[in-house]
Amino acid sequence: MTDPDGFFDRLDPDMCVVTAAAAGERAGCLVGFASQCSMRPRRFVVWLSKANRTYRVARAAHCLAVHLLTREQRGLAELFGEETGDEVDKFARVPWHEGHGGAPVLADAAAWFVGTVLHRTDGGDHVGFVLDPVQWGEGHGGPLLRLSDALPMEAGHPVE
Repeated sequence: MTDPDGFFDRLDPDMCVVTAAAAGERAGCLVGFASQCSMRPRRFVVWLSKANRTYRVARAAHCLAVHLLTREQRGLAELFGEETGDEVDKFARVPWHEGHGGAPVLADAAAWFVGTVLHRTDGGDHVGFVLDPVQWGEGHGGPLLRLSDALPMEAGHPVE
């Protein structure tokens, strides 16, 4: 192996939609870099692209909502993955409600939680938001949407 692509190309993580609200703005995007990062206390980290509008809103947000989608929810994934909030109001197209701290919660998610932002850490072209889950819920069952399911999508803000 001459570079780390042989390792990274084998990963197939669950995808999620992360939403944020701050200063009267809402934003959300499809995220492939996210993971539980502590068991006690329970913590979760989501990595947002610096090129993304969601990152710009999340920088000022106190809470973020993280949503799991099933493979059957490809349309929802496409909305939050292919469209950019710079041009489209994604929330006008889906049912949602305000969660803890004002975070937008998607009504049709397979499962979701709202987390208080504890830390932000720069990881290069993405920033990690470490979250303390404070509110959660469940919806649809079924196999979760994975990176391999989302690969054919064209990102609203490609990596530069």
